[in-house]
Amino acid sequence: MDEVEAPSFQRARRPEHRELRKQEILDAAEALLAEMPADEISLRELGRRLGVSKTHVVRYFESREGVFLGLLARLRLAWLDALADEWPAAPCEPDQVMLAWADSLAARPVLCQLWSLLPSVLERNVSADTVRIYKLVDLEHRTRLAKLVRDRVLALTADAALTLTEYAVVSLVGLWPFSNPTPTVVEATADPRLAGSRVDFATMYGEILQTTLAGLLTRA
Repeated sequence: MDEVEAPSFQRARRPEHRELRKQEILDAAEALLAEMPADEISLRELGRRLGVSKTHVVRYFESREGVFLGLLARLRLAWLDALADEWPAAPCEPDQVMLAWADSLAARPVLCQLWSLLPSVLERNVSADTVRIYKLVDLEHRTRLAKLVRDRVLALTADAALTLTEYAVVSLVGLWPFSNPTPTVVEATADPRLAGSRVDFATMYGEILQTTLAGLLTRA
């Protein structure tokens, strides 16, 4: 049986109330992701956390994946807002910027988990309109990220900086699962002979970013 909706979560009628409900759903999703993997979170579980029905959540997001896309965009924006303070100020060494980038993301595991699921989970079970809206926001965010990089790596062109953000996302999607293995893999790689197969996200991601940046600067 579906849960009874809490009075505080009555259906929103005005745009500002609707936005408030959406943010409350995203808050619940973020809290759940800090406790369990994304694949264990359902719309019903989200509703349970909020004290509402699954149907209520669908009024604001078309699917679980739609919720996660919205949360990914929100978390990424918060990360970008923090980068100006977290990154070294210009002038600085390009390698320092890349290492700071990697460390900053490593400190935000929920953001990394969602970002790594983008092509395999989040962009499925959603409408073309939802994907289009997300990708336009993503482009806006990556353009902002590219500018932050260029402010510190002056030799990088605008096009190369945007390309760097594309490569960075693809690298994160592949690297995050390897650096956050299942318990079975953790147990298996406890074998000293497999020590080289263990992956530290911040270390390897920093190296990937440094190498990618060096290649783009050489091409320029």
